[in-house]
Amino acid sequence: MKSQDLTVVHNGTALTGRLIWDETRTGERPGVLVIHEATGLGEHAIERAERIVREFGYVAYAMDEFGETPGDMDAILGWIGKLLGDPAELHGRLAAALRGLAEQPMVDPDRLAAIGHCFGGTSAIELAGTGADLKAVVGFHAGLQGTGHVDAAAIRGKLLICNGAQDPFVTPEILQAFTGEMIAGGVDWQMNLYGRARHSFTNRDADALGSEAYAYDADADRRSWEAMRALFLEVLG
Repeated sequence: MKSQDLTVVHNGTALTGRLIWDETRTGERPGVLVIHEATGLGEHAIERAERIVREFGYVAYAMDEFGETPGDMDAILGWIGKLLGDPAELHGRLAAALRGLAEQPMVDPDRLAAIGHCFGGTSAIELAGTGADLKAVVGFHAGLQGTGHVDAAAIRGKLLICNGAQDPFVTPEILQAFTGEMIAGGVDWQMNLYGRARHSFTNRDADALGSEAYAYDADADRRSWEAMRALFLEVLG
């Protein structure tokens, strides 16, 4: 497995993520954009990207949405508010990262996917809603309220949402509204709700956040990864 920094630039902001691939493979292969949690690009997103390369043989790019690592909760909330409040900036950063991945010589630009965790899951849905050429989109413990400036009918690929039924940030009302949008848009979508899972259930460090809203759940982590695997094998090969 090989990795290197890959920097894309949008509106003068340099966003440096980690590109990872299996150098022993030849020819073009699918590319997966991995979008980090609200805490910024770190070990969790990079580990997920490495696992995609190791298990599927794809190319993975763990992008940087913020251009920095937020230092505390105020900074995290500031970034979420800034990007959700400026859809053009959010969509531009995501598009730049997807383009950077697609331009890699070992990537098949016709077989692209995006996955995201937490705010990254929200972002993956946003990117799909811009009409980006994505064959699959997966959101893990994703926020389902985005900018309000995307069209579900523009989603071109198959969408999978894997969320915790006890996630306090995704209320029944939010779930119902999201479901209605996907149905009205004619999206090929599915949602798995894991009954005991809360927010950030894929992150082994979630419990350290000190809130009952967050918890790692090994069963939900494993089941959601297998659901993603099935979708990837279906549409990416």
